[in-house]
Amino acid sequence: MNDVIYSDVLPGGKHWSMIMRRNYRLRITDLDGGANVGMLFYNPSNLLERYNAPDTLKGQHTFKLTQGHCLYSDMGRIFCSIVADTAGWHDTVCGSSTKAMVAARWGGSTYQKVRNDWQQNGRDSFLVEAAKYGLGRRDLAANLNWFSKVSTDDSGKMTFDASAAKAGALVELRFEMDTLVLFHTCPHPLDPSPTYPSKPVRFEILESVPAAADDPCLLSAPENGRGFENNRIFHAGCC
Repeated sequence: MNDVIYSDVLPGGKHWSMIMRRNYRLRITDLDGGANVGMLFYNPSNLLERYNAPDTLKGQHTFKLTQGHCLYSDMGRIFCSIVADTAGWHDTVCGSSTKAMVAARWGGSTYQKVRNDWQQNGRDSFLVEAAKYGLGRRDLAANLNWFSKVSTDDSGKMTFDASAAKAGALVELRFEMDTLVLFHTCPHPLDPSPTYPSKPVRFEILESVPAAADDPCLLSAPENGRGFENNRIFHAGCC
């Protein structure tokens, strides 16, 4: 199913949040190339349950995220599955930019001086959106960064690939449980751009159907099968 029920554009350096319902899809498109979308997930019926980057990576034996991977909560359930991806590599280890980081790299700015053109950072953007749901600083977890490619060498040094994010690249998430989604379009903390990168993205909500028994995301790793089973038990009211 490809019926778009809502669509909007989030300008660069901004933030938003919403509750995605189970069996709906969220499609995000990098409109101009070079975008970064920081994102966090929470269970709206129990905000103590949130995205767990270590479990997401180790359960699927990967450093990057792409099509076929699932995004785990810290209770062993699956928030969503990556069902389409034309970018091919997304970061989930580098976290978010901070106010001090943005000021040091691109200079400080305030809303009072430049209004909507002020240079926001990822951490404060998450805190603004989190506060709308009664969440605060201690509730922030390690986030993922869509469209940002970060590789490592043999010594563990991380390198940001500024050429990886192409205009028109998209990623599509199918939600396996109701999920509170916080996201921003602030720069990746390793972005070497000489000017503050303000890159817009389009986000669309689409109708979907549940994963079938032969679904590639369910079958891509043994742990994913257990995660889907944990979701089944959760939705049956047994937890």
